Amino acid sequence: MAQLTHEQYDRLERAVTRGLRIAVQRRGTEYILIPLRLESRNGREIIDARNPTTGDRLSLYLDELDAIELVGA
Repeated sequence: MAQLTHEQYDRLERAVTRGLRIAVQRRGTEYILIPLRLESRNGREIIDARNPTTGDRLSLYLDELDAIELVGA
């Protein structure tokens, strides 16, 4: 996924501000996460997120994701 559409950015920003879950696929693995922040590091966009079950934190580069969608909203 090279970049998100305007609608996908809106959904992701809504998930960040409201604490909604997202489903992310990367390299064949699906993650259900709560995004905490969307930021840019070294010219690349990153989703900082938390696993809702374990509380573990995870940072994912948007350009490495295969798919992203809002869960249950």
